[in-house]
Amino acid sequence: MTINLRKIFNLPGESLPLDVSIDPSELTDIQGYNFASPVIIKGQAYNRAGIVKIKFATEFTLNIICDRCLKEFDRSYSYEFEHIVVKSLTTDNDEYIVADNESIDLKEIAISDLLLQLPSKLLCDENCRGLCMKCGCNLNESQCDCFSS
Repeated sequence: MTINLRKIFNLPGESLPLDVSIDPSELTDIQGYNFASPVIIKGQAYNRAGIVKIKFATEFTLNIICDRCLKEFDRSYSYEFEHIVVKSLTTDNDEYIVADNESIDLKEIAISDLLLQLPSKLLCDENCRGLCMKCGCNLNESQCDCFSS
């Protein structure tokens, strides 16, 4: 969703509410994550003393397969983000978002932000014992005799 910030850039004190939903069908090309709910984005864009910021929160649920025991489960996540938005930059600087033609793509920004926040190893429980390397039983649910002597 492209948001035009022209009014925000030109009027200190101005703000714009942000309320966007990204359907899971729009996120199917993201490898390694299965979104079980829409990504809800709520926040605002505002100009304080000539500095334009966007501040927003994301909420969503992932359908996950545990990396250790292969159990399928759903987990909800919520994150908050804040960025300074500028009209242009003369040098490369990852700290700012450049608003091409005074517009930003909020969906693209939010998805990039949340993908950087998600854990790289997805576990059903931090103490997940995984699968037996010999017989494949789920060690969280039962105990095998493969390595007892």
